[in-house]
Amino acid sequence: MSPYLGIVIMLVIASGFVGLTIITSMLVGPGRYNRAKYDSYECGIQPTPQPLGGGRFPVKYYITAMLFIIFDIEIVFLYPWAVSFDQMGTFALVEMVLFVITVFLAYLYVLRRGGLEWD
Repeated sequence: MSPYLGIVIMLVIASGFVGLTIITSMLVGPGRYNRAKYDSYECGIQPTPQPLGGGRFPVKYYITAMLFIIFDIEIVFLYPWAVSFDQMGTFALVEMVLFVITVFLAYLYVLRRGGLEWD
């Protein structure tokens, strides 16, 4: 337990500081609540009213976000391989080359289909 004592003490001090800061800001800070404070703010422009169903949102933004997440997660698999590259043999090298080729082919497919164009 003694090796972790410093970490525990630091966590207790940090938690106490956070709690003390939050309580102090609630007690000392100004409490002027008005309509403008709770109104939506969109870069100085009046917010556009939304229809009851939430309105339609272009799907291309979701597709781009999903593609980013997919390629990002695939690239994360390269980190453990890069860290233990010295300990792995030829088999791991061949497998990673096949993985990178697969990711690159998927990227080319998406690029050719126009999935990364914003119009």
